[in-house]
Amino acid sequence: MLRSLAREFKFVADHHGLLCKRPRFYSTGGRGSRLEGKVALITGAASGLGKATAHEFIQHGAQVVIADIDTQLGPKVANDLGSAAHFVECDVAVESQVAEAVNVAVSRHGRLDIMYNNAGIVGPTMPPSIADLDLNEFDRVMQVNVRGAMAGIKHAARVMVPVGSGSILCTSSISGLMGGLGSHPYTISKHTIVGIVKSVASELCRSGVRINCISPAPIPTPMAVDQIGKFYPGAAEEQVIGIVNGLGELMGAKCEDIDVARAALYLASDEAKYVTGHNLVVDGGFTCFKTLGFPSPDQIV
Repeated sequence: MLRSLAREFKFVADHHGLLCKRPRFYSTGGRGSRLEGKVALITGAASGLGKATAHEFIQHGAQVVIADIDTQLGPKVANDLGSAAHFVECDVAVESQVAEAVNVAVSRHGRLDIMYNNAGIVGPTMPPSIADLDLNEFDRVMQVNVRGAMAGIKHAARVMVPVGSGSILCTSSISGLMGGLGSHPYTISKHTIVGIVKSVASELCRSGVRINCISPAPIPTPMAVDQIGKFYPGAAEEQVIGIVNGLGELMGAKCEDIDVARAALYLASDEAKYVTGHNLVVDGGFTCFKTLGFPSPDQIV
């Protein structure tokens, strides 16, 4: 038994020094303890879904490193979130910056328990015909949405695998489940995220590291409102938000950033200790069905 315990606490060398293999203790506490003592790194956390998730994680006891390309908004958000938040500049399209963000998390806190690859871009606002697709624009979307996520997964695994635990999350979209909901580059990138999660889960499960993704319905985040607003140049912001909220199918509810934040909280927490390789769809049933548009009897002549 003593030898077994010794193996469990075996020290392994790492870029920053020594990380020890941690025994697993699963929390059964209530609000405020679901992520108690855990360290999270969230990319794209200066606004939108990332910001909402950072706030939710901190509310549940986590220390959060906010990694974002926005060097004006990012530090302000970290300051607003308090001492549990720290900002680091990070362009996920540059692998060395992703690696450094992970290094910062480990240097400051001695560990990384949660890596949320949330940063992404929409790409062209007006989806072109496939025959007119600008492949340079396609490459730019894939560089951020796909390669950026892969860099996050790679460098999170670098520090999680040696200690035998960790939760990696990625933001996908319902555009990754159905065609026609977004531009070709965006839709293809989000389909790819789901495949990445399944592929990587097949390896990381052998190390005790979990990986999952979340596919939300359209949410009126600042980025979404800005993009969709370009289709309605005369519309006020409130009108565009109403248009986005009107896209749902579930009566009496709308998809909000807090819904994604709480989905991430579940997947990051020990409550999801046996969930890996999963795509958690948060869409109010949007992708579950398509109704047949039969005409009403009085329309039949």
